[in-house]
Amino acid sequence: MKPTPAFAITVLLIVLLTFGACCSALGEPEYDNPVVYQRADPWIHKADCGTYYFIATVPEYDRIEIRTAETINGLSEAESVVVWRRHESGPMTYNIWAPELHRMNDTWYIYFAAGHSDDRWRIRMFALSNTADDPTEGTWIEEGQIYTDRDAFALDATAFEHKGELYYVWAESTDPDINSGLLISKMQDPVTLTGPQVVISEPEYEWERHTYNVNEGAAVIKRNGRIFITFSASATDHTYAMGLLWADEDSNLLDPDSWNKLPEPVFYTNEEVHRFGPGHNSFTIAEDGKTDLLVYHAREYKETEGHSLGDPNRHTRVRVLHWDDEGFPDFRQEMGD
Repeated sequence: MKPTPAFAITVLLIVLLTFGACCSALGEPEYDNPVVYQRADPWIHKADCGTYYFIATVPEYDRIEIRTAETINGLSEAESVVVWRRHESGPMTYNIWAPELHRMNDTWYIYFAAGHSDDRWRIRMFALSNTADDPTEGTWIEEGQIYTDRDAFALDATAFEHKGELYYVWAESTDPDINSGLLISKMQDPVTLTGPQVVISEPEYEWERHTYNVNEGAAVIKRNGRIFITFSASATDHTYAMGLLWADEDSNLLDPDSWNKLPEPVFYTNEEVHRFGPGHNSFTIAEDGKTDLLVYHAREYKETEGHSLGDPNRHTRVRVLHWDDEGFPDFRQEMGD
């Protein structure tokens, strides 16, 4: 029997839904943005089996959730499984921020920041662990605070492996006039720093110092013989923007001189495409197993009422990360989504 046009269209739709992303005219994945509404500081982990796990800051700042889907678009309607809730008093009580999900040594780890019941702005970094195969199952154990030498306002931790060593990158107050700069340290294990703890970036340019002097939200991607670190700066309103650091993959990553920094932001507000305050990104891989993706949050409007942290409409968005002829990430600032 000869297939009808309607049958062919139905098959095509099934294929597109199966892969979870439409393709542009260039054959690139495209996603239904915003992928997840009211989720800031997004992190998408793609497991070896291809499953996507999504974790982010919830607007109530009181719990940690994980969503699971076989496609990135599927995360939009996926069930949110609460894996941990804030304490009623003491540490880990307020401002549960920026959770990241990592798989290391056959164990899941969540890094997150939290304030104290005595002072919600006494923000420090904490970790959870879980040995289950599926991070939405099993038992999450509190590993406690990840201690730094400064023991100052600290948040937005991430970790990465390089040449057999585990590294930790985070944001911490480095000076009374600096809300946060970026530091790096080696790790003895996924919850213990070994030092030295080296400052690799502080807010120095005007675009990093709107309202607050901030470098935060580091994300690492290794490509083309370099280690790239994106970060976010300024306030969490329309002035929020992303910058870029990089080091040669063979350099000493604990030497501040190994790190280079662009003087201008690489991704920032674009009113023409209704993208305001993009930032606190992460990276993942598309369903095709090869295309790099940029995951970030942004608002769709400029003005917020009250403090911007009280506005819940920072939505998770996903787009293809391009690369230029010199092997650097090209964020295509003028492109929508």
